[in-house]
Amino acid sequence: MKRYSVLLLVLLLTVLSLAVRITVFHINDTHGRAWPFTDSAGNIIGGFATIATMIDAERKVNPNVLFLHAGDLNTGVPESDLLNALPDIFALNRMNLDAMAVGNHEFDKKRDVLLKQMAWAKFPFLSANIYKDGKPFFTPYIIKELGGVKIAIVGFTTEHTRILEGPNSEDLEFKNVIDVAKNLIPELRKQAQVVIALTHLGVGQGYSDLYTTADQLAKEVSGIDLIIDGHSHTNMDKPLVVNGVPIVQAFEWGKVLGRADIEVEAGKVTKITWQAIPVVQSRVVGKDAAGKNIYQVVTKEAVYVKTPLDYFRKLGGAKLDTVIGVTEIFLDGERANVRSKTTNLANLITDSMLWKTGADLALTNGGGIRASIKPGNITIRDVLTVLPFGNTLYVLEMKGSDLIKVFEYAASVPAGQGAFLQVAGCTYKSEGGKLVEVLVGGKPIDPEKVYKVVTNDYMAAGGDGYSMFKGQKGYNTYFVMADVVVEYIQQVLKGRITSYDDKPRVERK
Repeated sequence: MKRYSVLLLVLLLTVLSLAVRITVFHINDTHGRAWPFTDSAGNIIGGFATIATMIDAERKVNPNVLFLHAGDLNTGVPESDLLNALPDIFALNRMNLDAMAVGNHEFDKKRDVLLKQMAWAKFPFLSANIYKDGKPFFTPYIIKELGGVKIAIVGFTTEHTRILEGPNSEDLEFKNVIDVAKNLIPELRKQAQVVIALTHLGVGQGYSDLYTTADQLAKEVSGIDLIIDGHSHTNMDKPLVVNGVPIVQAFEWGKVLGRADIEVEAGKVTKITWQAIPVVQSRVVGKDAAGKNIYQVVTKEAVYVKTPLDYFRKLGGAKLDTVIGVTEIFLDGERANVRSKTTNLANLITDSMLWKTGADLALTNGGGIRASIKPGNITIRDVLTVLPFGNTLYVLEMKGSDLIKVFEYAASVPAGQGAFLQVAGCTYKSEGGKLVEVLVGGKPIDPEKVYKVVTNDYMAAGGDGYSMFKGQKGYNTYFVMADVVVEYIQQVLKGRITSYDDKPRVERK
């Protein structure tokens, strides 16, 4: 018996001394991009079916593979939005996604939609810091075992969600990520040899101490081996290492597939390597006699994912492809621009809001503008891609003294954030985050005058931090913003855009 015990101990020590490699694939901020799309060079990139092929190739030779999503599955492509992200979830189920962090955009729609999505998913939605009635609302973490190694995967969601998605998250408590992590991570270290934080926090977001970022988490909390992050759409070519912890993101929209290889020896992580792999389905290699692109297939799409996605895309496709106008210019809805300055597309959208309601001024958040429109035909699909949230126009009657508070808050919003205010019927200036001037109809705001203000229902409910709208006298018109833009293009612009005002309505110093 003693000899048997010695042999067993030797065998156990031998197993523990063997190096095990765990490969973790990850994506984030896919925003409805379940299907491939074309980049600026004409290459066909992204798509879950392409990503599936890339992951399957590793699974054939390596049994120790994880696949994770760092949040923001929702909102961005009409075919997905109209079906509440069912196509995305169906595909990720087939791809054997192990877990997804809860992103702020998982709260874009009513709670019943989120609950449906969680029921559809064969993978857990992870967040350890979102509570309801004193209990975690989501699964805080999971533990997987691969190659004899236990891996803890814990989710964290930005506390900023409470502001960004206020109307659909008001009944939830978003606990401080660092406080929760300091209590939870030591417990996970007792249960697993590897601890991965799957987070939707963002890197270097400029929030100061208001909201936890991934780099702050790494700096303040010990015991995390790897942080797989999302939210800030950061394009990385190497990990950001903070306090010895690598932080990685896979950019956005499935444009790249993150791959982390974790070496574990004697129950301890000895090495982590990472790369961002471009997801390219077909590359342009030339032009034919008619000037059309000639493509070379780089990665074949996995049929078991492509087939159902093709079906989902056809649902409602005919209506989405209806042409409603033509633009000869680029209508700028680029994320970095609509969150930091005036653009022609932002002006067009706010102008359409004024036109539809006859308000004195129109206010909308730059983060609600999700795409540009390229020169050529404009389809319903294009407009819904720009404005995917289904927001409606909300009309308020506000005294000038209350309206000034709106602009004071807007002036304090850092450039690059979704709360950046795009306007029509007015202009405003700020210096160092302080409001210095507001003009409505070319005149300073009269504190005693009552103004007719049109915004979107999300902001009217306090979304993106605009709490000063809540409680104001007003009503929901139930005019869908995307529909209003379509009408404006057809009726006011007569279906053709040759130029559009991009004169700054917002000035910052």
